[in-house]
Amino acid sequence: MRQAVLTAAVELLSTEGLAGATVAAVARSAGVHETSIYRRWKTRENLMLDALTTQLDTALPIPDTGSVRRDLVQFFTSLVQLLGTPQGQALLRLSVERDDTLDDRRGPYWSDRLERAAVMVRRGIERDELAADTDPGLLVEAISGPLFARVVLSGARLDEPLAQRLVDLALEGARPRPGRETKSGADA
Repeated sequence: MRQAVLTAAVELLSTEGLAGATVAAVARSAGVHETSIYRRWKTRENLMLDALTTQLDTALPIPDTGSVRRDLVQFFTSLVQLLGTPQGQALLRLSVERDDTLDDRRGPYWSDRLERAAVMVRRGIERDELAADTDPGLLVEAISGPLFARVVLSGARLDEPLAQRLVDLALEGARPRPGRETKSGADA
């Protein structure tokens, strides 16, 4: 039942937006009763956030290839592919759309997604691929920000080479250099 409801919620969010993704519409689409949804999720907002979280976390697994560059390229290439679909674009727009009922939960939603992706950067710091003072969240934001801006603001083309170029650009600023310490404490 959970998967059917979450799938229905994501489809409705993608096609109808937040306003059209009512509990009644989700229940109809999933073939369940509204009370089943309320029993499990308590509120529409909890359902929508669970649907978004599940969809994005499933579509964007965190790779562990042994290389921070390969991990980031693989992750952000998957993100570009997701954002290239109508569903991915709708999910991104929805996640930034202003809605007073979701605003108090949106901060944790985004901080959880950022923390999840920052693991790749932390592993790179641990392997001395990146300087010890690298801010994992900032590095992930530096790559994802331009991708999100293209979808939400400019409508410019997304492609896999763009993901690679953004990863390389962000990593260049985080690489160890002479006078900048690595995690092991040695100057690089």
